[in-house]
Amino acid sequence: MPNFFSRLLLAAALAGSMRAGAQEYLKLHERAILVDTHNDVLSDATLKGLDIGTDLTGKTHSDLARWKKGGVDVQIFSIFCDDHFGDGSAFHQANREIDSLYAIAARNPGRMEIVTNVAGIELAVKHHKLAAMMGVEGGHMIEDDMDKLDSFYKRGVRYMTLTWNNSTPWATSAFEETAKTWTVTPYGLTEKGKAIVRRMNELGMLVDLSHVGEKTFWDAIQTVNKPVICSHSSVYTICPVPRNLKDDQIKAIAKNGGVIQVNFYSGFLDSNYARRVNLFLLRHKPELDSMNAVKAPQYAINEYLSKKYPQESDSLRAPLSLLIDHIDYIVKMVGADYVGLGSDFDGIESPPQQLNDVSTYPLITRELLKRGYKPADIEKILGGNFIRVLKANEKV
Repeated sequence: MPNFFSRLLLAAALAGSMRAGAQEYLKLHERAILVDTHNDVLSDATLKGLDIGTDLTGKTHSDLARWKKGGVDVQIFSIFCDDHFGDGSAFHQANREIDSLYAIAARNPGRMEIVTNVAGIELAVKHHKLAAMMGVEGGHMIEDDMDKLDSFYKRGVRYMTLTWNNSTPWATSAFEETAKTWTVTPYGLTEKGKAIVRRMNELGMLVDLSHVGEKTFWDAIQTVNKPVICSHSSVYTICPVPRNLKDDQIKAIAKNGGVIQVNFYSGFLDSNYARRVNLFLLRHKPELDSMNAVKAPQYAINEYLSKKYPQESDSLRAPLSLLIDHIDYIVKMVGADYVGLGSDFDGIESPPQQLNDVSTYPLITRELLKRGYKPADIEKILGGNFIRVLKANEKV
């Protein structure tokens, strides 16, 4: 009998400890200001006529109710269009998306508010609203015109990714530098590109170095006079793809005082993901060939097939532990002051296991606590580091 009662007492103690642990991470998560610097739902919703003020579970990774459930305080919406949009259309499409965000905010005044600075974030958080910000993902949307950059700033855009996968006449992308397909200008930033970067610093618009080629990265680092961001990039040493950052780049961003917002995409977290995806695509070769025949972009092909074959797609996903490994790697190399979260939700077809949508962010807090992170450092990672960089870029 004593053994029986001892086991009961031990079970009760363990259950109490588990409840206390759950309460600890949830309290910490609620207390922190959580910032996600990159979500593509706006371009997706604009094109498909979806309303993020409604329940979009099963259709998107994101909507207002799920951001609330996930404890997200600040969401930076990606203003995005791909390289099918060029001079005469890219700037227009970007403004269409900006218009849609203002319209969503007007329809949901008690739930979200468009903000442009740290003071605005603090006020929105105080009133329990989602602080909505904007970042332009790709310098092609200014159509080689500095006035259009100024226009974006006036409309509330607070970062611009110098390139997407496509290069601009003034900056080369990681994709095209690696593939060696860019022949219009030398690799890196041209003099005009450096002038654009300097203008962004003058305006108080964050220079985003995700997606850029290595030569562009180093040219930009040598040009800026304020901290930079990588809004959605991960670690090259763990997963060697062109979109990720090498060790010397991580160190340079820390020296600059910037912040790396880790991307959630399985393909940027898990070095084995590409092999698994190739096998998946081979299993569906007829559909793949049909989409390639009409020149569908690869990201659209991946999204279509993953939604059509959800069970197969789920089996490809990276483990959640790998996302934490990327955060760990940066922290161990340069410290906890230079890393944050840039999910790329609704721009990726494969987030890590368990991180199914924006409601699941508390799992990251839980895992960081399990790894022994101090609460103060977790608060920096969840949003404090980005807020510091945003403040450092604001006009005095």
